[in-house]
Amino acid sequence: MYTVGVDLGGTNIAIGIVDRDHRIVRKGSVPTKADRAPEMIVKDMADLTARLLDEAGLSVGDVENVGIASPGTANGSTGVVEYSNNLPFKNFAVAEIFRRYLPVKAVYVENDANAAALGEHIAGAAKGAHNSVMITLGTGVGGGIIIDGKIYAGSNHAAGELGHNVIVYGGRPCTCGRRGCLEAYASATALIRMTEECLTECRIKGVPTLLTKELEANGGRCNARIAFNAMKKGDEIAAWLVGDYIAYLACGVTNIINTFQPEILSIGGGISGEKDHLLIPLRKRVDREQYTRDSAHRMQIVIAELGNDAGIIGAASLGSQHV
Repeated sequence: MYTVGVDLGGTNIAIGIVDRDHRIVRKGSVPTKADRAPEMIVKDMADLTARLLDEAGLSVGDVENVGIASPGTANGSTGVVEYSNNLPFKNFAVAEIFRRYLPVKAVYVENDANAAALGEHIAGAAKGAHNSVMITLGTGVGGGIIIDGKIYAGSNHAAGELGHNVIVYGGRPCTCGRRGCLEAYASATALIRMTEECLTECRIKGVPTLLTKELEANGGRCNARIAFNAMKKGDEIAAWLVGDYIAYLACGVTNIINTFQPEILSIGGGISGEKDHLLIPLRKRVDREQYTRDSAHRMQIVIAELGNDAGIIGAASLGSQHV
């Protein structure tokens, strides 16, 4: 028997057929085209699933269940996506409608960040832990919480919005409507903004920095790698900038650790590609700041291992959450 994981994003739908060892045996994707009717998006998910099964020489009867990881508030008990700001889903019965197009035995739905955290917990960096947390540093700061091997979704299925914990009261505006959220300071978007502000200040003051050369090498387009690249080449301005970014991240990570005390906290998303250049200074700061700094038992901060497959593998494993 196999399971199917659907990672539904605002831009693409990625689907994988997953075996019992949590290995993806077939994978494909199609554009989401999120401006369409929600039924058409679900139909595309079902159609791509059917095509992948056919390519793998499998039938619907070989599928134990399908899991769908969706942005927004997903009710795992009912299979309804209650709200998603990137998709036209509002109290939309995704699981039920998927089965109308493809009559599989069962369909489960979960928030995409929760599914990614489950993927890392089952087959990635947090494998073997009872309690783990995952954060993703991308356009925003996503989060997923695993307690005793189960996704913690809260009473309203919206828990785990770790990027929307305030770390600077009255600070920068966040997309959620609050000010000073971790997402406003530790996302890739935030680091890009900080880099652009630093470049502007250096130009005004006439201070030379390798940030300028890195920006030019990238065709004038600022991204989250520029500050790290310049820092690795010995630029002091960039080192200060990266240090400032990591200080904000450490504040948020320490808050998460003090709240949940997981065995493992894994970091995914684009910035996680910096690996030790991110991890080593982050660990040092968190070690100094966390409440349990004198405890014999210390949690681990690690880089997530599954990359873009975390959502697929986690979604494919959602059936285990309903046993």
